[in-house]
Amino acid sequence: MRRVVITGMGAVTPIGNSVSETWKSVKEGVCGIAPITRFDTEGRKVTLAGEVKDLDVNAILDKRETRKMDRFTQYAMIAAKEALKDSQLDLTKVDVDRCGVIVSSGIGGIETIERECIKGNEKSFDKVTPFFIPMSISNMAAGHIAIATGFRGMCNCVVTACAGGTNAVGDAFRYIRDGYGDVMLCGGTEASITRLGIGGFTSLHALSTQTDVKRASIPFDKERSGFVMGEGAGILMLEEYEHAVKRGAKIYCEVAGYGANCDAHHITAPLEDGSVAAKCMTLAMQDAGVAPEEIDYINAHGTSTALNDKGETQAVKKAFGGHADKLCMSSTKSMTGHLLGASGAVEAIITALSIYDDYVPATINYQVPDEECDLDIVPNEGRNQTVNCAMSNSLGFGGHNATIILKKYTKQ
Repeated sequence: MRRVVITGMGAVTPIGNSVSETWKSVKEGVCGIAPITRFDTEGRKVTLAGEVKDLDVNAILDKRETRKMDRFTQYAMIAAKEALKDSQLDLTKVDVDRCGVIVSSGIGGIETIERECIKGNEKSFDKVTPFFIPMSISNMAAGHIAIATGFRGMCNCVVTACAGGTNAVGDAFRYIRDGYGDVMLCGGTEASITRLGIGGFTSLHALSTQTDVKRASIPFDKERSGFVMGEGAGILMLEEYEHAVKRGAKIYCEVAGYGANCDAHHITAPLEDGSVAAKCMTLAMQDAGVAPEEIDYINAHGTSTALNDKGETQAVKKAFGGHADKLCMSSTKSMTGHLLGASGAVEAIITALSIYDDYVPATINYQVPDEECDLDIVPNEGRNQTVNCAMSNSLGFGGHNATIILKKYTKQ
């Protein structure tokens, strides 16, 4: 099977509008959670979110085109543009039929749907914007990226809720490894901090109602009370190894394995004992040909909900046995909040940089230990240490589980 490497990355997150800004914030333990500014939260139960900050979209993308894009597509386009530039791939020297795009979004253009539904109800549904459908459908981020790059290989959108970003990276990895393509732009994007988006998750009792930004997104802390909505995008350039080496590309790390399965249990709640999530991790390690003892770091799904963090801890113990107590497992959602379909992609970037930079990110704002979440969650302070092999987990509504394995790049 062919080797697959990461040669470019782009990100728009609550803690930075580029990969370098985001990684700097991760290393400094910056919290991107703040009071919501996108709408008036007076009388609302949830008032905090991880918003993208100080991003001038029209300075990066063509203003005429952005009018035809929901915010989730804009974020994806900006991240893809950065990833492409970072990779230094010359679009005139590639076989575009062997280049593709897989970009997830859990919800798609909810801001457009909300706005146009209000307009239609007040005026007439025949008066909604003619771009309503292409702005709201979840696949359009992938479609716009393909149009911008001219990539004519597979163009797909994985919709597996909070697991989508990781599924997109894993599916792109297999597409290249199995010989169907040479280059894939992949990842996830989300922009669901709207009145309807926040309201829906609030009614589901999924979100934290904390007003203290330091006690809202607190994965593995005993006082955790729900996740904090985030937004943004993460896009990675995956490339077949020989293809990358031939053009002298910078290589961040190698994508080595991928696992995906389903709890088949409940529409929102994960299986409490973590047994199927554990199988997903094992599948990924088997796919990568690595033993549990070779994993140095896990970027956890770690949402700050009671069930997820407990279940994921149990899953890691089942999958890793005695090695569970020796590895590091942190949740960077403590900094970014939960980016839904974009979370796995952003966390894949963070995991790749953890390997590239030999640094383990912290789980910030951790105060109260939980005996049911008793692994080394790297509390409050990140660590400079060698990371040769790392895992990133994502678990989504519907029982979707996805895991990728990344390894330090070595020439062979």
